[in-house]
Amino acid sequence: MTTLEQPEVLSDAEGVVEERDPETRRRSSPWRSRLVRVASVLAAILAWQLLTAYDVRLWLRFDTLPTVTDVVSAFGTQLQTDLFYLDLGQSLIRILSGFGLATVIGVATGIALGRSELFADVLGPLTELARPIPAIAVVPVAILLFPSDEAGIVFITFVAAFFPIMVSTRHAVRALPTLWEDSVRTLGGGRWDVLARVVLPGILPGVFGGLSVGIGVAWICVISAEMISGRLGVGYRTWQAYTIVDYPGVFVGMITIGILGFLTSGAVELLGRRVTRWLPRGERA
Repeated sequence: MTTLEQPEVLSDAEGVVEERDPETRRRSSPWRSRLVRVASVLAAILAWQLLTAYDVRLWLRFDTLPTVTDVVSAFGTQLQTDLFYLDLGQSLIRILSGFGLATVIGVATGIALGRSELFADVLGPLTELARPIPAIAVVPVAILLFPSDEAGIVFITFVAAFFPIMVSTRHAVRALPTLWEDSVRTLGGGRWDVLARVVLPGILPGVFGGLSVGIGVAWICVISAEMISGRLGVGYRTWQAYTIVDYPGVFVGMITIGILGFLTSGAVELLGRRVTRWLPRGERA
């Protein structure tokens, strides 16, 4: 059973009563939510500094990890080098190339699997057999298949992002109400009209759900591929720091990867909200 949300009644010392309606509370809640998020990050950083600075050794050996100040110092040093930005650009080129290809091919394949019974019969079993294989397990195949490491890393990134996007698109197509298509056909629309007016707008929420998952998985795999067979990139540089026992450098790489993943995932989420502005929104910020 649902109940109507009642205005919140506030009173001051003089007995003046003020009503705060639900819409006002919704406008004020995003700031509180942002403050809580920032506070949680700061608390984690403070705990990291205290545990490592005082060489705490409980079940976990925090005394072997670099402190926050060590990592910040290493980060500042790397920001002054050209190699850091070269690695950054190389990883971004790889992720955008593989993810871009996966978006186009994954959405097209998902629509075809959801709309065409023949296509689903021919390629459906192959996609379901290949989908459980981790993309990082394709590294030996990519090394043998492609003439350069660069093409192989892009291919691994493509494979990682392709399946979440394809599966989400396929489910979104199959979940579309048939009434929408029947309405367009009743008004004289053809196959392409149904695709443009019903399928593509209707599957957008599902597609962007797959894109959000795909970009995260793609980052995991591109970093792993760079560690295994790369020559440049954030993943390669992080692994190189580990091999020379530069643990602050390892954490610099990890933090850089986290920031890149956060920014690209946020960009996908923002684009999704812009494209699907016609959808009803919840109360979260």
